[in-house]
Amino acid sequence: MKKMNALKAAFPFTIPIFAGFVFLGISYGIFMNKLGFSFWYPTFMAMFIFAGSMEFIAGNLLLLPFNPLNAFVLALIINARHIFYGISMLKPFENSGKKKFFLIYGMCDESFSINFSVKAPENVDKHWFMFFITVLNYLYWVLGSFLGGVLGNFIKFNTKGIEFVMTALFVVIFLEQWKNKEGNISSIVGIVVSAICLIFLKEKVFIIPSMIIILIFLSIMRKKLENRRHIEEELV
Repeated sequence: MKKMNALKAAFPFTIPIFAGFVFLGISYGIFMNKLGFSFWYPTFMAMFIFAGSMEFIAGNLLLLPFNPLNAFVLALIINARHIFYGISMLKPFENSGKKKFFLIYGMCDESFSINFSVKAPENVDKHWFMFFITVLNYLYWVLGSFLGGVLGNFIKFNTKGIEFVMTALFVVIFLEQWKNKEGNISSIVGIVVSAICLIFLKEKVFIIPSMIIILIFLSIMRKKLENRRHIEEELV
């Protein structure tokens, strides 16, 4: 019953992710199909890599001479932001038991956004709630990749630009968090720091410096933000 309640509570929050992941997963499967790979490749890569944009790059890497060091450096650069996600989720993942292993493995951008910003309903176990958020998003991506790999031989229309679905999804998540008024300060810090770094640094390298600076700012402001949250909860 505990698990079923958590699944029912988690599912509605993943519906927008379902739409985005299935579309993007299909585009990824089609992309791999056009490179000449069987549908098993995008399916298993989605299952075991589960790294979004890195999977697109991995498709091209499979066609190049074997260079594991280059692949490692690329993966580290592209997914370094997950280091900061992990730091942010240290406390929420506490006491989650064996579920913690999959929570860490399956923590993509979208799962992090939901698990970090959304509180589980009062009658729902928060760890099972986060677990099912992560599992559902994982399954959506694998399903989309599988469908794209299978349908790649039949779909002929131009899918260029379909990846913008995820950009739109992040805008919606940001607006929902802003409406909740819990993350306004952190959101403002994120916007200002990212904009400054984008102006002074190149577009391809501004993300990691931005995250480092944001982490420092929020660490300094942590006590103030926590006190403000406690005051707001007492007023409610």
